[in-house]
Amino acid sequence: MSVSATTTAEYLLVDDEVDFVVTLAERLELRHLDSVAVVHDGETALGYIAAHTPRVVVLDLRMPGTGGMEVLKTVKERHPEIEVIIFTGHGSEKERMMALELGAFAYLEKPVDIEQLARTMQEARARVGGEP
Repeated sequence: MSVSATTTAEYLLVDDEVDFVVTLAERLELRHLDSVAVVHDGETALGYIAAHTPRVVVLDLRMPGTGGMEVLKTVKERHPEIEVIIFTGHGSEKERMMALELGAFAYLEKPVDIEQLARTMQEARARVGGEP
């Protein structure tokens, strides 16, 4: 079951498409990624990360307000141990290169196979230590 934005989770999903990201969290839970929190904008994501320090963040690139690239940069500056996966439906090769240069673990384009996303999240989690 996904946890609320006020509870510590191993994984944080950040996407402004509310129905999509809630459904995604549910589908990931079916793949044994249980400790998942969901937020819907960059500012809330930064607040959650500062308070709870998840191990992996799956981050939409384009959101109103604070966008994914800015969140990525801030996370890697303040919490370099957190792995960030960019997950976007509107990216470009230039943005992909920039995200990877800023320290993103992976850059995935929507729609992505749920198994590939789950596998990438588990690989990112393994990189920061411990079992997913």
